[in-house]
Amino acid sequence: MALKMNPIYFLGYHLFKGIAKAGFNLKVINREKLIDGEACIYVANHQSFLDPPLIGVIFENPVHFLARKTLFDHWFMKKALPLCHALPIDQKRPDPGSILKVLRHVRGGGSIVIFPEGARCPDGKIHDAMPGIGLILSKLAGIPVQPLRIEGAYDCLPIHSSKLRFRPISITVGDPIPFTEEELKARGREAQLNIGKKIMDAIRALPTQP
Repeated sequence: MALKMNPIYFLGYHLFKGIAKAGFNLKVINREKLIDGEACIYVANHQSFLDPPLIGVIFENPVHFLARKTLFDHWFMKKALPLCHALPIDQKRPDPGSILKVLRHVRGGGSIVIFPEGARCPDGKIHDAMPGIGLILSKLAGIPVQPLRIEGAYDCLPIHSSKLRFRPISITVGDPIPFTEEELKARGREAQLNIGKKIMDAIRALPTQP
């Protein structure tokens, strides 16, 4: 099902698609596995500010992103981020209002990209997930959860750096992660952390070469 892009998203999508190809030689490994245009939750590691637009351009249809709530504190970002399909959330302690927006979007047939680590990694490695991802998934049983592994973005624009380097980047697409009904129904912080661990282990297991 083809979905419409708003003008800002459309402009950014095509601009960055050209940059991704020419500047970063972006390669998508296992592209044929990518679920596109259907309700899906994509989970990815977070290396750089480049990650959201890089992931966005591998799709033919627009996708939404969960973004750290504090990013919306700035007046410009508060207006710009929603136009880029970003939804605010505190991934450490998701509030009911934010979760409700995510649930409505996905249950309505939309897709969303989540960075379970909650913030960019400090060293290019894949770290543990915040517990909030488990709470979100527990309310969206039946929706596929597809892992994506981004590699090389940290070398191009690491945290605490404003110097952009043009180096190769790859995104690997994995098979949907199988969750049992018992896993998603489990309550408490430990159960949420177990879901997060399963997600990050699935991302780590994805190859970085074809």
